[in-house]
Amino acid sequence: MQPISVSESIVPVGEFKTQISRHLKRLVDGAGPLVITQNGRAAGVVLSPAEYDRMCDQERFFESLLAGAGDADAGRVMDTATLRERLAERRAGRSVA
Repeated sequence: MQPISVSESIVPVGEFKTQISRHLKRLVDGAGPLVITQNGRAAGVVLSPAEYDRMCDQERFFESLLAGAGDADAGRVMDTATLRERLAERRAGRSVA
């Protein structure tokens, strides 16, 4: 994610409402997230669809890493030979316990 520029990326809600097309174009052009303020405090963050997708992909990746680490810690592991054998059995249509 691109860093937030205080002069360009923080916008009061009133300005955002009146210039929404300009701000959305800025997001699509890759200028980074936009912080919307209300009464001087952050009220929301607007991201481009591409940035949102990237963040979701990254979160799923980290969740899979944590799940794998949990399996390893719990001893739910197998060696490469066993994995290959089980995959070959599944491809052949045989049930694997």
